[in-house]
Amino acid sequence: MHQKTAENQLCPGVIPVYVFLDFDGVTHPWSEAEDFRCLPVLEAVLRDYPETRVVIASDWRTLFSLPKLVARFSEDIRPRVIDTTPAIFPRSPSELYGLREREARQWLAAKAPNASWVAIDDAPGNWPTRSQLVLTDFKQGFTEEDAGRLRRLLDGFRAGKNPSQAPE
Repeated sequence: MHQKTAENQLCPGVIPVYVFLDFDGVTHPWSEAEDFRCLPVLEAVLRDYPETRVVIASDWRTLFSLPKLVARFSEDIRPRVIDTTPAIFPRSPSELYGLREREARQWLAAKAPNASWVAIDDAPGNWPTRSQLVLTDFKQGFTEEDAGRLRRLLDGFRAGKNPSQAPE
């Protein structure tokens, strides 16, 4: 279910940036209470970048409907949580590397070809394009340091820079 309302709220000339978001190890530390304690730090960044649109890439997307996932976010951010990535089920262990990025690229190909994107995840093996990854520490979740990296990436998109071509 792709909610088009948030897309329609973009000002003319503003190009969306898609944020592919994991939950466990990002919105809360992995293997601790699923209380989304780190989500306010992420939401503060999203508020400063109204061009961002969140696409859930977490395994939670296979367990819960989009409305249930959206409900985890603050009311003002909910309209910008627009979709979930498709689930690709690997047939062999060798297909696990880069799986989330393949799912995100499949989503982009179908819904926003050539769009700018960033991923936030605690598992580097999910995203071979490291220059567009905000890698969190699974023991801490999304921190102020991660917020700084996300801001730098989003500022780069605003400036017309492609982070996959910029040095880390």
